[in-house]
Amino acid sequence: MNVAGTAGGCQTTYRWLFILGRGKILRELKRVRKGRKADIWLGRSRRALEAQSGEKMSANSVLILIEPSPQPSGCPLSWKATKLYKGEDSMNFYHSTHRHYCGIDLHARSLYVCILDQQGEVLLHKEIKAQPEPLLALLDPFRDDLVIGVECMHCWYWIADLCEEHGIAFILGHALYMKAIHGGKTKNDRIDSFKIAMLMRGGNFPLAYVYPKEMRATRDLLRRRTRIVQHGAMLKAHVINTTSQYNLPPNRVNLKNLNARTQLHNTFEHPEVQRNVDLDLAILQFYHQELSKLEWHLEQQAKQHDPASLSVLRTIPGVGRILALTILYEIGDIQRFESVQKFASYARLIKCKAESAGKTYGTQGNKIGNAHLKWAFSEAAVLYLRGNEKAQRYLQTLQKRMNKAKALSALAHKLGRATYFMLKHRRVFDEQRFLTG
Repeated sequence: MNVAGTAGGCQTTYRWLFILGRGKILRELKRVRKGRKADIWLGRSRRALEAQSGEKMSANSVLILIEPSPQPSGCPLSWKATKLYKGEDSMNFYHSTHRHYCGIDLHARSLYVCILDQQGEVLLHKEIKAQPEPLLALLDPFRDDLVIGVECMHCWYWIADLCEEHGIAFILGHALYMKAIHGGKTKNDRIDSFKIAMLMRGGNFPLAYVYPKEMRATRDLLRRRTRIVQHGAMLKAHVINTTSQYNLPPNRVNLKNLNARTQLHNTFEHPEVQRNVDLDLAILQFYHQELSKLEWHLEQQAKQHDPASLSVLRTIPGVGRILALTILYEIGDIQRFESVQKFASYARLIKCKAESAGKTYGTQGNKIGNAHLKWAFSEAAVLYLRGNEKAQRYLQTLQKRMNKAKALSALAHKLGRATYFMLKHRRVFDEQRFLTG
């Protein structure tokens, strides 16, 4: 559907899919698919939209931008979407205006740069080496009013730091949402950079959080520790599987103990099998030594970055050093979440219903959010129950209404909400309030 808006006597037309409510989704979709279009003049309020469309809009009405059409030369942008979806897990879009919009398709060795003006005219479209000097030289004529946008991937750090150093506005795009918005049949670096610039200019660039520079390396180091621990668990599983492979009795030894490792080595008769198991044990021993030093280092860094938040998190029963560090560094700044619902959504503690035409089709978006926070709060829920009779009775109460898995998820959700308010107001954990609230 075409939606038009006016600014300064100029008319701007956008291609929109206009959904007036749950019950009309399929009808509207079918109408757009058939190629039928309707013109609605975009007002600045729901009342104006209702007056122009002749339709009553519900509180759950949604506007989804499909593609902005080219503007006439000299016409400024008439309208920008700040929130396309109603609800707490809505996308956040960049809606500031600039004279120049720079979209960069980022790669490890090269950059494809596209710069647009306010009218959508391409001022520059070029591939350069992924180095600061050529990029700054390319941007120099447009530095008076410029914003740079890149898609969130593994090598955006240096671009963000370069922009901060030189006072250039920088925004980071949510990779999953960007794929959904500008995905098309044809894809290459040149097209991608142009699409990124167009999204910024049209107010449809989905924002991702630019993690603070001073805490970024520590967070990455903590994530690296998690992957090493996971690999250690795989090595332990391989030792156990090797024992079963040769039909030997289970050997429940502590692999951290030197005598236990020697005993396990002597369990196997074949020298090649012994070497296979010895390789696992040697790596596990090295991991144990290095991870102990690494965890101490991470704790010292956290005490420098945010000691108050770290102390608050440690007051939650069952939350030890590693869980507290994970929650602290994965959140970053708790103030960036406007509500507890948005925080819970980011931590993957809630599931969103998939609804269409009044029917529910399960859930969706379960993989959107921070997987590390999801793991941390799930672990915290299990450890909170350990040796805690009050918490166990609370879980039993939940199990009267749901199965155990859902009850544990509900407990993890409750711990996540409590953590939000604890960090927000710098308050320690109140178990009585937690269990009765």
